Amino acid sequence: MKRSDYAHQKLDEMLRGNRFQPQGRLPPERDLARQLDVSRMGLRVALDRLEAEGRIWRHVGQGTFVGTRPEKAPAQLSFVTANTSPAEALEARLAIEPQIARMAALRASELQISDLIGLVQKGRASGDPAAWESWDGQFHRALCLVTGNRLLLSIFDSFNAIRRQRTWSQLRQAVLTPERREHYAQQHKKIVDAISGRDAAQAEFAMRAHIEDVARSLLDPRT
Repeated sequence: MKRSDYAHQKLDEMLRGNRFQPQGRLPPERDLARQLDVSRMGLRVALDRLEAEGRIWRHVGQGTFVGTRPEKAPAQLSFVTANTSPAEALEARLAIEPQIARMAALRASELQISDLIGLVQKGRASGDPAAWESWDGQFHRALCLVTGNRLLLSIFDSFNAIRRQRTWSQLRQAVLTPERREHYAQQHKKIVDAISGRDAAQAEFAMRAHIEDVARSLLDPRT
């Protein structure tokens, strides 16, 4: 067993055994690495995986915390997210997420690819728009995590803050028919297939096509 897999297994046991309080802070990485007898790099791979699974979240400069990231947007982003229209958010996503997919194709580990495949499958199995929204958000955030770029992750979290606004949520759920959810799930699979094949250009193309489709469905539901 790889040391990163071992670290993931032990941390999973700790989380399931309620060794940490909900939203409590995990020990510093150096202490956890020493406790688990793994390298800092191996520990970070395990933490990346747990974050993609929604088990923990990180705040730059403050540490790693148990559970999902709080719903409240960071204070410095609150004004921007509250005053950003769906059209503006989609335009920004179209500028950034295809490049994230390209980077993921070049950087993703086999374990991260396996996690992405699992998120695609869970999204496809979701039975209603609200469940789809949750898995969709986790999928796109997991892609961003693969890049290892914390600034990109911070920007992406601002997108998720916008998605949680009532106007955006109502707009999304109005068009998320079972057929459209299945179509999006197929697009997610194409993105992951390209990443798995290390085809950066195809990953970028597939993500661009996906975001353009999402934009059309939201801004012009007749299409």
